[in-house]
Amino acid sequence: MSQQPGRVASVYSEVQTSRLNQSLPLPNVLKKPFTVKEGPNSSAAGNPDEIAKLFPNLFGQPSASLVASETEGLNPDQKLRIGVVLSGGQAPGGHNVISGIFDYLQERAKGSSLYGFKGGPAGIMKGKYVELTPEFIYPYRNQGGFDMICSGRDKIETPEQFKQAEETAVKLDLDGLVVIGGDDSNTNACLLAENFRGKNLKTRVIGCPKTIDGDLKSKEVPISFGFDTACKIYAEMIGNVMIDARSTGKYYHCKLMGRAASHITLECALQTHPNATIIGEEVAAKKQTLKSVTDYITDIICKRADLGYNYGVILIPEGLIDFIPEVQQLIAELNEILAHDVVDEGGVWKNKLQPQSQKLFDLLPQAIQEQLLLERDPHGNVQVAKIETEKMLIQMVETELGKRKQEGRYDKEFKGQSHFFGYEGRCGLPTNFDSTYCYSLGYAAGALIHSGKTGLISSVGNLGAPVEDWTVGGTALTSLMDVERRHGKFKPVIKKAMVELDGAPFKKFASMRGEWAIKNRYISPGPIQFNGPASRDISHTLLLELGSQA
Repeated sequence: MSQQPGRVASVYSEVQTSRLNQSLPLPNVLKKPFTVKEGPNSSAAGNPDEIAKLFPNLFGQPSASLVASETEGLNPDQKLRIGVVLSGGQAPGGHNVISGIFDYLQERAKGSSLYGFKGGPAGIMKGKYVELTPEFIYPYRNQGGFDMICSGRDKIETPEQFKQAEETAVKLDLDGLVVIGGDDSNTNACLLAENFRGKNLKTRVIGCPKTIDGDLKSKEVPISFGFDTACKIYAEMIGNVMIDARSTGKYYHCKLMGRAASHITLECALQTHPNATIIGEEVAAKKQTLKSVTDYITDIICKRADLGYNYGVILIPEGLIDFIPEVQQLIAELNEILAHDVVDEGGVWKNKLQPQSQKLFDLLPQAIQEQLLLERDPHGNVQVAKIETEKMLIQMVETELGKRKQEGRYDKEFKGQSHFFGYEGRCGLPTNFDSTYCYSLGYAAGALIHSGKTGLISSVGNLGAPVEDWTVGGTALTSLMDVERRHGKFKPVIKKAMVELDGAPFKKFASMRGEWAIKNRYISPGPIQFNGPASRDISHTLLLELGSQA
């Protein structure tokens, strides 16, 4: 199969064009002869006995490190046939992972072939692919997006789907497959590796850590790619609305991002210094109620009003509702009630709620009540993702401020402006860090397949040091896994990395938020820099987690 490149360089901006030819440094270990050194046998993130049963061919295998060698440890004359697939949502830098794999093959295994599966995992199952060539890849180097081969959210999970994947691997005579994705996609990569090994196929599977949410990481995988770029894009926009708030002196900008974990919200707070930031993991740990979150925001608004600042910026993670125990209880009760009852105008159904849930429901704005009652998914559950959390909190804050006004505790006018920064960060031009990090991840994935490894995730470490000193290897995917009980069976999942309340990034934030609340310590980072003093900066979160001062 063949296909012409989807991009035309002549319609690029000057910045895009300049990025095309931007050379990328590699860690020293990837520029010279190397061998692969194995570490100790691995275990699992949780329930190792169950993970061992689910992955009998892979469990316990060691992670791998690439180490410098006097002589080349791999056969440069071996002609490899490797497939690559993009899986899940977009993240800046994905094209450079593919470029890194391609360049590894060109430089270290001449005569090899790289096939891009189109449209995500469905491309593997349906056998839809394109052979990648220098001309095909060139327009995508250092560019954002996943449009080189596009992505998809399909999963390879049924026996029939595994059989389709096997047939494609055999048809293309693949030596390896690189799965570029998040926690679900890399869980799927591990299942594929287990399946291929169990069927004695020669196709080896390597994962690459992708997600702007920042929740795919471990000691060996310090950060997922795309996080650095997305946070800088959001931070620029937050800085812009901060200046707008200060210029007009009358708006509160409420913004929202981050689903399962609050890493993006925390990183953007460290970069911009907003007046209030809600971290979902802290809300859950302290078992805070929606009322207490509302009161916290309202208290800051009132304190700032007393100081003459009737404006501000508030950051809220997209998945906040999922962290509030009482809201989850309310939703569970509603799902159960509405599965059997019809909502009646008289509200008789409401009497079936527990008293605490009934009180919470009455506290919610009418629009949110309607969303909870009417927006059902095919399984009869509330579609939590569609609940506009930022608008809900604005309305609840307005109600509370109205009460305080009557009590003489607030004498200003509150004007809330809601924003949702989400898709804007997924396909930006990758930062220097993400460009280089992704290129190294891809190059390393090629090396791991060349060395005969499978069931590993490409791992590049020591990221606080110059690129030349980065470490390179692969981490056993089973070592990142735990199990969840679904439909009476144990299913493997890569554990999401949540914000650690005793970690350095949160501690730094917690030590400063009191000052940010009442004083204007706003920082406007501006657009992403590719050259100049800020071009080499990496995220506060990563630096703090590495023990460096951010």
